Amino acid sequence: MTHVEAPAYVPGHGLLGGRTAVITAAAGAGIGGATARRFLEEGARVLISDAHPRRLKEYEAELGRDFPGAVSALPCDVTDESQVRALLDTAVQEHGRLDVVVNNAGLGGTSPLVDMSDEQWSRVLDVTLNGTFRCTRAALRRMRETGGAIVNNASVVGWRAQAGQAHYAAAKAGVMALTRCAAVEAAEYGVRVNAVAPSLAMHPHLAKVTTPELLAELTEREAFGRYAEPWEVANVIVFLASDYSSYMTGEVVAVSSQHA
Repeated sequence: MTHVEAPAYVPGHGLLGGRTAVITAAAGAGIGGATARRFLEEGARVLISDAHPRRLKEYEAELGRDFPGAVSALPCDVTDESQVRALLDTAVQEHGRLDVVVNNAGLGGTSPLVDMSDEQWSRVLDVTLNGTFRCTRAALRRMRETGGAIVNNASVVGWRAQAGQAHYAAAKAGVMALTRCAAVEAAEYGVRVNAVAPSLAMHPHLAKVTTPELLAELTEREAFGRYAEPWEVANVIVFLASDYSSYMTGEVVAVSSQHA
């Protein structure tokens, strides 16, 4: 089997200098945490959020040591509209503006459809799809006066079937459709809305909720013979948030080496 080692970490180039960004589900070692670090390396001021206050506080402190004065944190449950509004209001109050929102919050799980409960289905949809809707709506209400960029985290399972993932796949396909429709509506305000669709990015939470056998199977499907590092997905999010993607909106960019 082919195995290509991950490339060297790419240093920052100031692509987001002077901008204020909000990133959801950004505590810890996953895509959100990697995105927060990458944004800071690119010169942004970042408000990180997560539904887990202790982990969020710990990661804020870690980032604060490396980027003094450039990062703050506020817990937020994206299923709660009042908390979503408070999160984006805080970004404006602290930094005077809101330039980028990264909707990374999502919830997975594995269950055959015949055994899936209404609660399992609804919980995944409420966090993953409805949460992205709430944050996108709140962002657009502020950005229509100033412009900006929204980047949503989808998944290749929004396109490709995977057993046990009906709720997650439906939610991520919904995120893709939401991204396209929001982009059409937001264009007149100078707001771009795009999404990334990772295939397999390894982080501790994924390892906890996925069997070693399934992870090995998914890894074998990748042409590089390895999973993505979270920062490799974060690099594409930086691109979509920056002026390098100034003529892109309504796009869903796969971050994947899966065989065709």
